Amino acid sequence: MPRTPEPDEDYLDTVPPPQPVFHVEQALLGALLLDPHRLGDVTGIAGGSFSTAAHAALFAAISALPPPDPAEHAKNTKWLDQVLAAGREQARGLTASYLHTLIQVCPWPRHAPAYARMVEAEHASRRLRGAAEHLAQTVHDASLPHPVQTVLDEADALATVVDDIAARFPPRAGVLPRTPAPPTAPAPDYAEAVEEEQLLLATATARPADIKSVRWLIPEDFTQPLHAGLWQCLTALARRHELVDPITVLWEAQQRGLLSGSEPGEVLRLLAEPAGSVEHWGERALQRAFLATADHASRRIEAYASDPANTPFQLVVGARRSLADIGAIRTRWQHATGPVPPQRPRPTPTTRAGPPTTTAARAARATR
Repeated sequence: MPRTPEPDEDYLDTVPPPQPVFHVEQALLGALLLDPHRLGDVTGIAGGSFSTAAHAALFAAISALPPPDPAEHAKNTKWLDQVLAAGREQARGLTASYLHTLIQVCPWPRHAPAYARMVEAEHASRRLRGAAEHLAQTVHDASLPHPVQTVLDEADALATVVDDIAARFPPRAGVLPRTPAPPTAPAPDYAEAVEEEQLLLATATARPADIKSVRWLIPEDFTQPLHAGLWQCLTALARRHELVDPITVLWEAQQRGLLSGSEPGEVLRLLAEPAGSVEHWGERALQRAFLATADHASRRIEAYASDPANTPFQLVVGARRSLADIGAIRTRWQHATGPVPPQRPRPTPTTRAGPPTTTAARAARATR
């Protein structure tokens, strides 16, 4: 039975301690309050780069107000009072004592550029994490009329964030994130995916001449290992111009060692009920694979950005490699649904892992 807390019980010890960036921000703001002329040495950040509203408001106030005369600033608090008044317009909780605390906790005001670089690095992680989270939310939005195109647009937005970070923190070759990649999530429409893959395999078995029209479909696009293996059997038989029917596919599956754990009769029943067209079911499988790839890439980037041990250099390398997975399946989707449009220009990558294709895909054809 849960314990009922006393009305006057103190729960302050349950509040998590501030992250290191909080102390970095304090040091930076203290340096600027103590020596306002050092603002000219601080680049790459703005009010939105800070982790709290109070710090953001203070930096905005310091940036907006003209710096005081150094001699006058050393004698009185007139300029500090102006900063406090301006900061309170955005963060009413600011106090004069907190400004003095900021000044006291700053180790070395001349280190302000280094502190700003740290604030910028943390802000880059937050931006990347937010863009990855938005991509993941888009992938799982069942209300979208054109999910692939919308996800492609979000992937482009994420790639733009990565490019912005790379411009400020050029990645170093071979520096990979240390964070383990999250496991692949199962398809949300698992039962529907299994049924449609079965229809694809059965229809391809009944109409093997149509297999060549879906050359962009690969075994990795299937959700079931058995289905992926049977697709390999079908494409191999078609490529060798051999006869294709449920029996020949079954025999090919046996030769490839795919029947372990599967009854032959079950495989024959799976291949015996064609419906629709091979291209239609192929596009459905590819769309599902595309969304799964985008989901896994977004969660991988989010995991990288959530790990404070990763530097911006590592985040750029890891994010670009993850986005390359989306770029690869994006090209196959464009081949499946229409001509591949020209790519828009992208900055030259500074690592061996290049950025993904960022061309917007053409609208998918209507379901046949």
